[in-house]
Amino acid sequence: MKTSTLVFILTLISICTICFAQNSPKDYLDEHNKARKEVGVKPLKWNETLVAYGQKYVNSKKKTCEFEHSMGPYGENLAQGYGEFSGADSVKMWVGEKQYYDAKNSKCVKDECLHYTQVVWNTTESVGCARAKCDNNWMFIICNYYPPGNYIGSRPY
Repeated sequence: MKTSTLVFILTLISICTICFAQNSPKDYLDEHNKARKEVGVKPLKWNETLVAYGQKYVNSKKKTCEFEHSMGPYGENLAQGYGEFSGADSVKMWVGEKQYYDAKNSKCVKDECLHYTQVVWNTTESVGCARAKCDNNWMFIICNYYPPGNYIGSRPY
């Protein structure tokens, strides 16, 4: 094999690895479970049924990238980002809302913590996430949760 061919193949493998970085089930789970561990909640498991539901939904939004919830039977977090916005980026963004959660009073300051509370909801057992690149080059990411959380009047943990 020529050296130039070998270099090309190694470069291609490196690029493909970068493309898939932080979008594997493990990447989504690691970010979720890191936040859950901080508040003493059991780790989530990966759920392929939720992945399939989410993938079908984000695929249906590829043309318009319309940012709206599916109104389905699961808990749900959505995120959008430009370029190579990853699944891990989206979970980190949701977990970043922790600063707006008043744990003492179990309330969101400025209503900006509901993504976070779904991530750490104590009765949620599984998650499945999916992403699609929209026609406008934005990434549309969804994570669905079972059982859902964010019940009014209930504490997340």
